[in-house]
Amino acid sequence: MSWLTGFLKSSVGRKFVMAITGLFLCFFLVVHLSGNLLLYVGADAYNHYAHQLHSNEELLMIAEVLLFGAFALHIYMAFSTTIENISARKKSYRVVESKRDDRALPLTSAADQTMMITGLIGLFFLLVHISDFKLENGWEEALAGQSQAQKASIIVSDFTRIIIYVLGSVALGIHVSHGLGSACQTIGFNHPKYTPTVHLISKIFGVIVAVGFSSFSVVSQFFPDVLNFAETASKSL
Repeated sequence: MSWLTGFLKSSVGRKFVMAITGLFLCFFLVVHLSGNLLLYVGADAYNHYAHQLHSNEELLMIAEVLLFGAFALHIYMAFSTTIENISARKKSYRVVESKRDDRALPLTSAADQTMMITGLIGLFFLLVHISDFKLENGWEEALAGQSQAQKASIIVSDFTRIIIYVLGSVALGIHVSHGLGSACQTIGFNHPKYTPTVHLISKIFGVIVAVGFSSFSVVSQFFPDVLNFAETASKSL
């Protein structure tokens, strides 16, 4: 096991783990967004999806443990790699020195150098999202007796949540638009013929994530009838 410990402590090992966990989290984003998009199909479709999701508590618990474990590993590896880079270069983190000319830019000028910032914003968005939808912190009175679709509609139409969810979704989209391609390269999927396509797919994926997750708050603001399920609920009673 010493080789495994040594590998995980190495810079290459940490980047590999960060890539694997990042790809797993990208897969989670696809599944999660697909489920959320059922809100546009209708309240019944979304409520059925939510019911199926929570009907098997054991399976859901395993999935959540894997998910939070992947998040914890990804964040830890990101921080440890960043700290190591700062220590090695003994430079200010604002200006990163590199042998590559295309990376000799200020930290905030390129997507690959803003991964930490967009990751932290995305993490804040995730924590708020979990607090809202899973724990319902602060929403107990407003969400009492509501269906899952109605709960989602109430939360995403809140003005404060509109700002947080839109900014968080955009930051998350920027993060994965670079992260997906980098992760593929890190695990060895790197070829001059295919790498440009991988990076293009990565950017498209980032746009889908940003637009998809932010769309619910935007639609609730400008087209409130689309996600207003109160009438649907009253008819079903």
